Amino acid sequence: MKRALGPALKISALRMPALAIPVLAIPTLLFSGTMQAADAPVVVTSIKPIHSLVSAIMQGVSEPELIVDGAASPHTYNLKPSNARALQDAKVIFWVGPGLEAFLEKPLQALGRDANIAALDDAPGLVKLPFREGGAFEPHDDAPEHESASGHEHDKADAAHDADSGHASDHDDDHDHDHGAFDTHLWLDPMNAKAMAAMITTTLVAADPANALTYQGNAKALDDKLDALDTEIKGMVAPVKDKPFIVFHDAYQYFEHRYGIRVSGSITVSPETIPGAERVSEIHRKVGELGATCVFAEPQFEPRLVNVVIEGTRAKSGVLDPEAATLKAGPDLYFNLMRGIANNMKDCLSGA
Repeated sequence: MKRALGPALKISALRMPALAIPVLAIPTLLFSGTMQAADAPVVVTSIKPIHSLVSAIMQGVSEPELIVDGAASPHTYNLKPSNARALQDAKVIFWVGPGLEAFLEKPLQALGRDANIAALDDAPGLVKLPFREGGAFEPHDDAPEHESASGHEHDKADAAHDADSGHASDHDDDHDHDHGAFDTHLWLDPMNAKAMAAMITTTLVAADPANALTYQGNAKALDDKLDALDTEIKGMVAPVKDKPFIVFHDAYQYFEHRYGIRVSGSITVSPETIPGAERVSEIHRKVGELGATCVFAEPQFEPRLVNVVIEGTRAKSGVLDPEAATLKAGPDLYFNLMRGIANNMKDCLSGA
């Protein structure tokens, strides 16, 4: 029997060489793919806009994890057990900083001790604008300077932020922004997104030099796309940029300064704090003075206040989504977010 089986096995191997090679190769390919995934660093991101930029730079290597997913807001988020596990396993963690994701500050100290934690509000080249504590109702005396603001004078972070300090008796009800002296919605300027992308790339290359060329190539492509997006948005909002409007909370300074648009006020300075009756009455009067304008809600927060402030006026309501609550996470989200804001402004203000 042994003599009969030996030749038979040799003959079958000779007759089917094409089948024998793939059968042997498949486990090798699967093993190699598994090793590539295992070798990629575990990367965790805080919010959707940051996750989008990191995803674009990591394409072809791995997918970063996201903490504040779905329609949640970093202003009101509570850390989940799955988030805690992700932070503990992470090699790299990207967040904006304690001024925005205050809920992450202590967990990062406790759980992220083995990770490289990159606070993107420290990215070189960022434009940082001071908070407008008074609800941004003062006249826009700096309107001619919008163009220079869009050219990015990088020392704005050190400017004194008392220009909009009016209405002190009412804004005492609002969050006092004690985490820092600048507005943390930094991503709403594509040039700031470019600065953050540069820091993301540097951090990933240091953590994972084996994939440095991929990160750097993706970053170059992202940089070019952000330049094109900037040009596109300028054209979109140009016809309506001189029309004033009201927003739910004062999150749009960077978009405003980049594109010269006119935000005349906000219902609340910080969305986790409900404004008092005096503030709501003040905004209602302001909307009446503006006449045909737009008041923009946000998808994560109760729109009832918007209905209150436009009641009995000629104002229209719309929705802006500065934190991408309604958008699917991924590398395209940042572009959809920015186009969505520009489109919704244009659509509402065109009819106002």
